[in-house]
Amino acid sequence: MPNSVHRKISRRSFMVASTSIFAGSTLLKTMPLYSFSSQELKDELSEGELKLVEQSSMAKELEDYFHKGYSCAESLLMVSLRYLKKPEELVWAAAGYGGGLGHKDLCGFLTAGVMGIGFAAGSLKKEREEAKDWCSKKVKEYWKWWKENAPLHCKDIRIPGSSSKRCDRLGQLGAAKVEELISSV
Repeated sequence: MPNSVHRKISRRSFMVASTSIFAGSTLLKTMPLYSFSSQELKDELSEGELKLVEQSSMAKELEDYFHKGYSCAESLLMVSLRYLKKPEELVWAAAGYGGGLGHKDLCGFLTAGVMGIGFAAGSLKKEREEAKDWCSKKVKEYWKWWKENAPLHCKDIRIPGSSSKRCDRLGQLGAAKVEELISSV
């Protein structure tokens, strides 16, 4: 390689640096990407959250589906479809997403919210590129909102010994947020 620069580094400096890099990367893998723990998730809606839920038709209707034969993803997608006046059989798009894709991975309320936003984008009277831009913006808003309010993964939301009420709460809040984001359609 022309003009390459070779620097000498002592063996001791190399060992210290490599150990620090290894320890840092290992530590980063164990750290969550959000600033709270699942222990801090509430099971009940706060007074302000309750008001928000009471103003959302999707959040109120969610209870008609969640825990009544519909998974978290199916229930949020169903209320999105009903809000958008789309065929209800489209709920099958969410059949494999409940329970964190069946593996306690990405939360079904998160993934179904993204699907609902996608169906809303398809309802826009805009060119495809403009509708995709709208969808991308709304999905980024939902993702950001979700990360500020809950972990991304079911395993971090429904830890052993926790109540299913925290899922009820997150589902209602997620439905209210999705309704807010798609209400302009």
